[in-house]
Amino acid sequence: MPCVVPASNLVASKMVKKSTVTSLVLILLTTFWAGIIAQSSCTTVLISLSPCLDYISGNSSTPSRGCCTQLANVVLSQPRCLCEVLNDGGESLGLSINRTQALALPKDCNVQNPPISECNGEDPIYFTD
Repeated sequence: MPCVVPASNLVASKMVKKSTVTSLVLILLTTFWAGIIAQSSCTTVLISLSPCLDYISGNSSTPSRGCCTQLANVVLSQPRCLCEVLNDGGESLGLSINRTQALALPKDCNVQNPPISECNGEDPIYFTD
């Protein structure tokens, strides 16, 4: 004997599925949007360090005065963004970063900052050698 399901159960089942899918989509969009906001705020900060590009890409042996000024500003305002460029090597910005030069930048600019081990924490900070 075939199983007959009342129409009201089918409608309720479809509504539950639709509600679940809608909730899942909203959660994914919220998570995605939060990531974009975080990335764009760091992208803006890292763009402000453009005077340092010659140095951290290995094309210059000393950082410019403008680079050091910007580095000091970023260390004070958004140090966690510097961890991002160190951790991904600048790939997210389409850059090729010389890690040795990047790690030497604070010392060469005479800018004090927290240790590199802080980059691995929950709220990472910039690095020192």
